Amino acid sequence: MTKHDPDLSQVFHALADPTRRTMLTRLARGPAPVKELADPTGLRLPTVMRHLSVLEAAGLIATSKDGRVRTCALVPEALSAPRTWIDDQRALWEARLDRLDACVMALMKESRT
Repeated sequence: MTKHDPDLSQVFHALADPTRRTMLTRLARGPAPVKELADPTGLRLPTVMRHLSVLEAAGLIATSKDGRVRTCALVPEALSAPRTWIDDQRALWEARLDRLDACVMALMKESRT
């Protein structure tokens, strides 16, 4: 996988951490400098940078540097692969549960006769 096409496991790993999800929620409103992402977390800058590195490696954010200010931006299309996977899993389980429901209903109908 290339840097721009991260492994689905990387994306789920990045999304698994509540601090990183908080950062993504903030970035959904628009780009933000690292300091703005760090302040609400109460974490030290090196820790914040490690979180941002995980998000960037997963392709969920892009960063740019202007002078001494590093700005982060959400890459919304990076969420399409996990969304597709989740949708596929949902469809699979809904179909299985529908078949189970049909079997249960048939057994109930059979037991009444």
